[in-house]
Amino acid sequence: MMSEDRSLNFIEEIIEEDIKSGKHGGNVITRFPPEPNGYLHIGHAKSICLNFGLAQRYGGKTNLRFDDTNPETEETEYVESIKYDVQWLGFEWAEELYTSDYFDKLYSFAVKLIEKGLAYVDDSTSEEIAGQKGTPTEPGVPSRYRDRSVEENLRLFSDMKAGVYRDGEKVLRAKIDLASPNMHMRDPIIYRIKHAHHHRTGDNWCIYPMYDFAHGQSDAIEKITHSVCTLEFIPHRPLYDWFIEQLEIYPSKQYEFARLNMTYTVMSKRKLLQLVNDGYVTGWDDPRMLTISGLRRRGYTAASIREFCERIGVAKRENIIDVSLLEFCVREDLNKRAWRRMAVLDPIRLVLTNYPEDQVEIFQGENNPEEENGGGSREIPFSRELWIEREDFMENPSRKFFRLGVGLMVRLKNAYIIKCDDFRKDEAGNITEVHCTVVWGTRSGEDNSGLSVKGTIHWVSVPHAKTAEVRLYDRLFRVEDPGSGEGDFKEYVNTESLQVIPGAYIEQDMATAEVGKGYQFIRKGYFTLDKESTPEKLVFNRTVTLRDAWAKEMKK
Repeated sequence: MMSEDRSLNFIEEIIEEDIKSGKHGGNVITRFPPEPNGYLHIGHAKSICLNFGLAQRYGGKTNLRFDDTNPETEETEYVESIKYDVQWLGFEWAEELYTSDYFDKLYSFAVKLIEKGLAYVDDSTSEEIAGQKGTPTEPGVPSRYRDRSVEENLRLFSDMKAGVYRDGEKVLRAKIDLASPNMHMRDPIIYRIKHAHHHRTGDNWCIYPMYDFAHGQSDAIEKITHSVCTLEFIPHRPLYDWFIEQLEIYPSKQYEFARLNMTYTVMSKRKLLQLVNDGYVTGWDDPRMLTISGLRRRGYTAASIREFCERIGVAKRENIIDVSLLEFCVREDLNKRAWRRMAVLDPIRLVLTNYPEDQVEIFQGENNPEEENGGGSREIPFSRELWIEREDFMENPSRKFFRLGVGLMVRLKNAYIIKCDDFRKDEAGNITEVHCTVVWGTRSGEDNSGLSVKGTIHWVSVPHAKTAEVRLYDRLFRVEDPGSGEGDFKEYVNTESLQVIPGAYIEQDMATAEVGKGYQFIRKGYFTLDKESTPEKLVFNRTVTLRDAWAKEMKK
């Protein structure tokens, strides 16, 4: 995945120094630790590529560890979707683990802190605890329960585990420093009571560790050498180190990098869930969502996402990446692998008046001119009546219009040069039919006529065409940063982010199109077969346009 001719990022520099000094025995063990409370998005893809990429580069391994400490929001469905996404991106984990695997061990760690006088059971309400924390400029004040004896704390914590108390009635707090300038060090909560069914442990537990307590200890249990987090966890690092030091366990180390922020989207699972629940999208895998499942359904390739993550790099400072870079990466990838096919999305009928009515010719078309030998070829039937794009005919053509108009000539791709003679309209004044004549002797590959035309248009034979529904997806938001400001981010949803074309015509061999394979509809963009497609109703999603239409729009 990683380019060997680029400079090292700062995490790679740290790892190389660690290997050189023999730290961690020269081992590199990373982890990807998602919470199974939603589907992964493009920001998680960056973390996946980083963690698995580091291990691959330095001959190490990566664990997939589910941070399942919040039973009310976690589901097995999310676990399975995460596993599928990681594998689809091209990575395999060394071990599949769960924080819930360590519940007994984490409980014993908490008991050890109590025994050392470094944790206590607090009966204060959440509001009281918040008030006791103080402010960034004023120290906190001790809870009246802070000086409970070790014996009393052990008994109360055991009762918490036994289900004696209701949710919120008691918590376990670490006893650290109420005057610390770091608010996270002011006696943080490390266990809370939640009488909720857990997707793996069922009802065995009614107390659950907080993230800050579970994270570092789980890393230590797995002997993670380089625990890579995003920048918002910098203030948590002293607490991460404190727990490891006090518990005298494996010295895992935390390192932070800038999370992925992108234009025209939101990067919060909570906000993505709102879009799903409020019906702005059809689900987590709606092709307008920048979830990995949504990108996959839209036709993005794993290679293009990996390339995007490589291009944006790993930084120490937050920045915003333009979504057009992601679109560029998938264009570059699909240009090399997508089969070319002709599809007419806004059809009008073209009749070749001098072509025999019952004649059918078979032309050959390359699957992909970017591949060696054109990637093979397919047969394209040609007949007297064709579908062409409405935009390829103009009743009163301008001087620079090089497509069809009365008296103008164009080449039909892979076929003949034709000349437009006249056209037909309906009662509403809409063009319904264009009449042309074939210029004989101009068949593609055999043309010795000496004629030169400036325009080439695509077409589909009427009697051989397959009908398809085509979904033209665009960016879900109409502003660059919908998550900023005080208003509701949903106010910026692009109501024109989906255009459905129910009656497009495509080449007949597209009846055997495959889900997950990319196709370039010539002159129209890159498309893929949707999972809802059936033999009776073909459905194609536009992955991306051939060019950045938004960049053009921004210049207006």
